[in-house]
Amino acid sequence: MKLMELLKSEFGNFGKYEKIFFPIVIAVICLISFLTKDNKIALISAVCGISYTILAGKGRISCYFIGITGTLCYSYLSYINGFYANLALNLMYYLPMEIIGIFMWRKHLKIRTGEIEKTKLTPKERILYAVLTVILSGISALILHHSGGKTPLFDAFTCVFSVLGQFLTVKRCIEQWYIWFFVNFLSLIMWIIAFINGSNCLATILMWAVYLVLSVYFLILWKKEINN
Repeated sequence: MKLMELLKSEFGNFGKYEKIFFPIVIAVICLISFLTKDNKIALISAVCGISYTILAGKGRISCYFIGITGTLCYSYLSYINGFYANLALNLMYYLPMEIIGIFMWRKHLKIRTGEIEKTKLTPKERILYAVLTVILSGISALILHHSGGKTPLFDAFTCVFSVLGQFLTVKRCIEQWYIWFFVNFLSLIMWIIAFINGSNCLATILMWAVYLVLSVYFLILWKKEINN
């Protein structure tokens, strides 16, 4: 398949505002990153991360191929900033789950649109996942506190909730967007603290801010589709 045909197949179902928002956000982040001489790995991570989120929200399987690159870059950033739970999360969970997601989503693509079929959890599943996530977050925070992590509470909650979020993403569940909103909010605060403490990570901060907006947008979009 030629490049233009591939791009048309992946972005052809984007709405008018999405076609405007996507390139503008990428361009703004690149511009600010170059003006502030931000870490280039952080820039690549931000561009891949935002592209992944938008394509995942639109139900396009290509999101996982971009996500793999973003995961590797973000792992490096987590390592140099001392966010060890996030480092382990990306290398030991996100990376293999993104590979699994490619094969899982291929089984549930709509023939007409090429998008995935959206689902939702049962009430019992929601309660079970909520209880397990809170318990595991508390245990992780204690472990990270004693291992010398810089922000053990934020690191633990973002790590455990991200595990659940990625799991729900692969399962194509709408509840993932509630989880991602919480993860994005905490991660934004965590990286702002790192920036205040001298880390050159402005592109990463902007990335998480955009994630926060996108999590709300795609929650609304998925609700409309599931209700219809």
